[in-house]
Amino acid sequence: MRGLYGMGKQSPPRQLRSAREIAAMRNAGLVVWDTFKAVKPLVKPGVSTAEIDAVVREVFARNHAQPLFLNFPNSTEGGPPFPAATCISINAEVVHGIPSLRRKLAAGDIVSIDTGCKVNGWCGDAAFTFPVGEIDPVKQKLLAVTRGVLFLAIDLMGKKSRWSEVAAEMEKFVRDHRFSVVEDFVGHGIGRDMHEEPQVPNFVQRRAPRNADFRLEEGLVIAVEPMVNVGTKAVKTLSDQWTQVTKDGKPSAHFEHTIAITSEGPQVLTSSPSGELE
Repeated sequence: MRGLYGMGKQSPPRQLRSAREIAAMRNAGLVVWDTFKAVKPLVKPGVSTAEIDAVVREVFARNHAQPLFLNFPNSTEGGPPFPAATCISINAEVVHGIPSLRRKLAAGDIVSIDTGCKVNGWCGDAAFTFPVGEIDPVKQKLLAVTRGVLFLAIDLMGKKSRWSEVAAEMEKFVRDHRFSVVEDFVGHGIGRDMHEEPQVPNFVQRRAPRNADFRLEEGLVIAVEPMVNVGTKAVKTLSDQWTQVTKDGKPSAHFEHTIAITSEGPQVLTSSPSGELE
């Protein structure tokens, strides 16, 4: 969810979290992970995006978790708040798709599901893009590259000293596969609030202020969320004032995890140890 928090907006200075605080965030992350395990079987033709959102809400309620996206303020003055617990974006929709009973999955689609929650005052946030049945080779490659660049970033977080070094490798990885990185939306720090400093771009900010970069140090917790397009990186907003789509109508994919840097290296807070959805 990137509704209010875009490039250039400032929040309070970033904080480094203690091991105890990271463990508390892990509890929220595991609830988010449980939602993806619950919705994965629903990703099939004929299922509406509202049905998926309803299951996410049920998982949150069962775990006494507060949905982070529901009623999130719009970045446009006077725009409607986000009406669901989940952003569900299909094919050329990049992010912030609104669930609907009328919108049903079809064979060959790809669907990005993005959600987050707060548990006992701490946040978790993640996104996955799923195939709906058999998908064409371009979409298969898109999903592999987008997931791959996220896990490249996670690995590099334990090897590099500054985020700009990771972002440069992410951008190169995507471009080497002849896709483009969305630049209108970025990742973010996360903790007591869903959107905290620092901003976490998936590309090199060539005109960024000097303080835009940040050190990768123990206690840092960030949500890394590459959004990758088959064609142009440019996006536009639909009339609902939320859904972002590619300007050329080509497919887009989105993967995200909440990650902490610990004394033992990067720890993904929003997945099981295997990193795979059963």
